[in-house]
Amino acid sequence: MESVGSIIMYAVVALTIVICSVLAVTTRKILRSATYLLFTLFATAAIYFMLDYEFLGGVQIAVYAGGIVVLFVFAILLTSRPGHDSEKLTSRSRRTGLVAAVATAIVCGWSLCSRSALMAGLPQMSNPDMKLIGARLLSSDAGGLLLPFEAVSVLLLACIIGAVVIGRRR
Repeated sequence: MESVGSIIMYAVVALTIVICSVLAVTTRKILRSATYLLFTLFATAAIYFMLDYEFLGGVQIAVYAGGIVVLFVFAILLTSRPGHDSEKLTSRSRRTGLVAAVATAIVCGWSLCSRSALMAGLPQMSNPDMKLIGARLLSSDAGGLLLPFEAVSVLLLACIIGAVVIGRRR
């Protein structure tokens, strides 16, 4: 049985995620949008910590909240003028965005419900230790994740180089 305090804390963190996510996509100032994204990522890390997934929470903070948001802010500052507002959305863009959001919500709801039904009969999984996670991440075997990790690092390096090149042209 969950304690009332943990349920209240979960509700506060979940509400923070929802509010900051909506503000990140609706604000017209791009630096504010990046800041709301940062708050959303930190709140997601809080959810991981509440579920006792310390490794995922640490990775969430180190990789996403630390690295990706800093990369976004540098890219924003190098490629645009952060003080200027973006143009208002036209009604056609709003309708298209609303249709896409509803379609995405339906697909996510369907996949969540079908996944829950499939997972109901499976036995409980155990939490792996750090040694097993590290060996799996750095493995170059068929199921290893070393190649995708290196591919993402090369992609991030290409993004940084591209941002510097675009910034220097201006």
